[in-house]
Amino acid sequence: MSPASPVSPQRFLTGITTTGTPHLGNFVGSIRPSVAASRLPGVQSFYFLADYHALIKCDEPARIQRSTLEIAASWLAAGLDPERVTFYRQSDIPEIP
Repeated sequence: MSPASPVSPQRFLTGITTTGTPHLGNFVGSIRPSVAASRLPGVQSFYFLADYHALIKCDEPARIQRSTLEIAASWLAAGLDPERVTFYRQSDIPEIP
């Protein structure tokens, strides 16, 4: 009999482009279900602020910066626990580009 192979954790990855103020569609379509998924046992969750994606939609750095803060605050206000998930801004990861 061979030893049981370890079960890989399920991974969950999602992000929101930082080009505007968060709205109900973000909350219902992404934030709320993502926060719920982050609480499931055996799930590794990764959430990101898609500021590189924003560069193709917006040429206003101040708007992207404001949106980044608003979206991060929305995730956290909805209950995302940064102690349980990986929560990051795309531009903070040098390997992404």
